[in-house]
Amino acid sequence: MNRATQSGSPRGPRKKWWPAEIEYLRERYPYETAELIARVLDCAVYTVHAKAAALGIRKSPDFYGSAGSGRFDGSRGTSCRFPKGHVPWNKGKKGVTTGGEATRFKKGSKPGNWMPIGSERYSKEGYLQRKVTDTGYPPRDWVAVHILLWEQVHGPVPPGHAVCFCDGDKSHIALPNLECIPRVELMRRNSIHNLPEKLKGVIRLKAAVVRTINRRK
Repeated sequence: MNRATQSGSPRGPRKKWWPAEIEYLRERYPYETAELIARVLDCAVYTVHAKAAALGIRKSPDFYGSAGSGRFDGSRGTSCRFPKGHVPWNKGKKGVTTGGEATRFKKGSKPGNWMPIGSERYSKEGYLQRKVTDTGYPPRDWVAVHILLWEQVHGPVPPGHAVCFCDGDKSHIALPNLECIPRVELMRRNSIHNLPEKLKGVIRLKAAVVRTINRRK
């Protein structure tokens, strides 16, 4: 996990796509949700959709027919859609003000859920985060504590890498329990969750040996 946004917004740093990530996208996008792929690749959902569109990758019929797609017959959301030919009530009107001036945010005011720099919270994925800036853009203001700890000792996380927990426990935030691995390996780890436990252990052990050899070169 790094500082890239997980939201559906196109804002934020432009993602550099590695060949292994593109291959992963080609294999998984037709059958899995963009939200799941975004979590694995640590990028915005919008980025996943945009890259898939650029590559001409589409969802499969099996995906649209599954519960994971959130729709079965295409009727989802019809109650809140404008019917064909609908004319908005404010068509042709400019600068319509319907009241509410007294309850609008004044310049310099802060929302009720505002938190000062140094505050901590948990992300939807269960990571402990700390507020390091106050730009008003949460993906930039909030950074995972385990990443801050890693960077304090080793410096910025290298491009194409992620800081993970050795024991898989997100609450065990300690330097000996953190490892920085290539995202390619992270994708492999997320792809073996259906394999038998013994085989999982062998794959992880092999990856650890390869990393050790590479560090000694």
